[in-house]
Amino acid sequence: MYEDNSGPTKNDSISSDASQISPKLDEAAKRAIDHYLDPKPQAKKKQPSGQLFTVVNGVDTESLLANLSETLASADAMVSDLAFDLEGSRRHVALGIQQLIELGALLANRMLDNVNTQP
Repeated sequence: MYEDNSGPTKNDSISSDASQISPKLDEAAKRAIDHYLDPKPQAKKKQPSGQLFTVVNGVDTESLLANLSETLASADAMVSDLAFDLEGSRRHVALGIQQLIELGALLANRMLDNVNTQP
């Protein structure tokens, strides 16, 4: 009696099903093990600082100095305009504020020049 072994057997269908399920099962097992045995450090949540405005991280120094210089120039122009509409001690206070802004702008511009000349 001769048996025909060329066709699929019951064991062949089980092994082919297992080979298809095995990668998914392996992946699920790895995720479960990693979840419990290799937890990722939890990122610390930043506490609200109460700041209304902030500067984005990663901005280069030259851009920060250029924006500082422009902001100080705008403040200088506004205080100058205000000072010429005032009289007496209020005018002196406004001109004093303008002078402080001007000094800050000079320092910012010098820092910007130093950044531009560095290699």
